[in-house]
Amino acid sequence: MALSHHFVPRFSSSSLPTPKSPVVSLRFPNFSTGLPARSRGLRPLIRKPPSVRASVAAELPATSQPEKGEASPRVLLEVRDLTAVIAETNQEILHGVNLTIYEGEVHAVMGRNGSGKSTFSKVLVGHPDYEVTGGSVGFKGNNLLEMEPEERSHVGLFMSFQSPVEIPGVSNLEFLRMASNARKVKLGLPELGPIEFYGYISPKLAALNMDPRFLDRNVNEGFSGGEKKRNEILQLAVLEADLAILDEIDSGLDVDALQDVARAVNGLLTSKNSVLMITHYQRLLDYIKPKYVHIMEDGRIVRTGDISLAKQLEQEGYKGISAS
Repeated sequence: MALSHHFVPRFSSSSLPTPKSPVVSLRFPNFSTGLPARSRGLRPLIRKPPSVRASVAAELPATSQPEKGEASPRVLLEVRDLTAVIAETNQEILHGVNLTIYEGEVHAVMGRNGSGKSTFSKVLVGHPDYEVTGGSVGFKGNNLLEMEPEERSHVGLFMSFQSPVEIPGVSNLEFLRMASNARKVKLGLPELGPIEFYGYISPKLAALNMDPRFLDRNVNEGFSGGEKKRNEILQLAVLEADLAILDEIDSGLDVDALQDVARAVNGLLTSKNSVLMITHYQRLLDYIKPKYVHIMEDGRIVRTGDISLAKQLEQEGYKGISAS
């Protein structure tokens, strides 16, 4: 996995081996520091509160609102009519995605292979393989499309990837400390020294049932699939992100590892942060229970419901969902 939430660290210490282009090698090979030209110059984000609350078959399937009588939480993520293409081929892969996530909510996105789930998540964090061609994305009132990937991390967006990369020569402890301090600087908080940081991270290791010796190993180097996923959630815990995008964190995990990861994610949830999970399987939702489940087809969200929608999907498959 790379980057403070995947994008932040720019290693400056002469004692650490430094990739030729830190932002690239830590997550995205051949990464250029600027966003694709077509993602700039989009119309400014116009924030309009959604008027229809999500239901099992909502007309605006990706919109949620607080229940009556509840205090109004802040909108964390607001996606409107988002379209995007594969940069290399110019093939359109997102065809108008709409999604609103409030503080304190857990959302799950499900869909067939190739429906655009992972592409959507990568576009949100600024992956250079994709170019935004239309729509708007607001995050905490900011226009996300105008930010570099590391800036998106600094303001509280985190993504756990399906296949975290290895970073030879960079210790897990130093990587996590530098990533954490980069976010603290953005928030105007004091940075933590090595001893302070060890005290800060120790309970987070315990919550994930991770051996402290993991901190002495190079980032993800020689880690099993399950160890990499635990390490991703450890990064999430350290960064204390406002919105965590978890792309198939259940893949490759046995039951024990899945329970540990889910327990750690649930322990991080508060009334002020949110989670967007991408998964194929109901079993993850048995451990991390979403408020809303979205079905994605052909690059757009076509249906939204509660957990019962995922159970229906498990029983009937996508053909049953499409027919209903």
